[in-house]
Amino acid sequence: MKKVNALILTGFGLNCDNETAHVFELAGAMAHRVHINAVISGKVKLADFHILALGGGFSWGDDHGGGVIQALKMKNHIGDDLLAFVKEGKLMIGICNGFQALVNLGLLPGLDQDYTKRNVSVTFNDCGNFRDQWVHLTANQKSPCVFTKNIDIADYPIRHGEGKFIADQSVVDALIAKNQVVLQYADEKGNPANGEFPLNPNGSMADIAGICDGTGRIFGLMPHPEAYNHFTNHPDWTRNYQLQKRAGKDPDSEMTIGIKLFKNGVDYIKDTFL
Repeated sequence: MKKVNALILTGFGLNCDNETAHVFELAGAMAHRVHINAVISGKVKLADFHILALGGGFSWGDDHGGGVIQALKMKNHIGDDLLAFVKEGKLMIGICNGFQALVNLGLLPGLDQDYTKRNVSVTFNDCGNFRDQWVHLTANQKSPCVFTKNIDIADYPIRHGEGKFIADQSVVDALIAKNQVVLQYADEKGNPANGEFPLNPNGSMADIAGICDGTGRIFGLMPHPEAYNHFTNHPDWTRNYQLQKRAGKDPDSEMTIGIKLFKNGVDYIKDTFL
């Protein structure tokens, strides 16, 4: 059986590639960690892959803003390849720094299928400092996002200094109306954070933690689902472990909500391309 090929970019400060590759493998894909220069030079062809993952880290030190230099480098060298990748119906996921790069590229939110216009931004946290914590998220069930299928709520960690999602109110309203707001910060019961810190850790408008394009095939989020690849990653794992054991379940046999997100993408490619 053919494998789903996932391309995970590495290099120049990107530092979550191993975790991202690992979770793609757990989700059933064949993960390829490739230096961004190999893709830009044409040594490695983007067209040979089904999923492109722009992972977390601090690309080029975020010297000109989160994901700015990475976006410019990709747009200037492989901009047409990225648009062709989208047109073919393949998948893209941007996590944290990768999300910042996708919005700087204009690939997100892709309103009216315009994948070149930048009309949202991810900027400095309202709290004024780097945040490293786990957050509760609620998922929009009406969203077309491929990756969040059958996900209602999720806990993932965040680790960023520039995670505040901002845009003109008209753009935010359009994203909400079109169900392109995929994930929002929430409390442990899935109720909206309503901007309350630290439930909303960065001050994002409308508690936005992740958005997709209109097709649901391009997805960007600030939290790190790849960092929840085993039940012991969760800060409450010891309590949850005992609760599961008392319910007669084996926690180690169950897929985490982190792996589930990536498996949704892998399954989509299997159903669509293989």
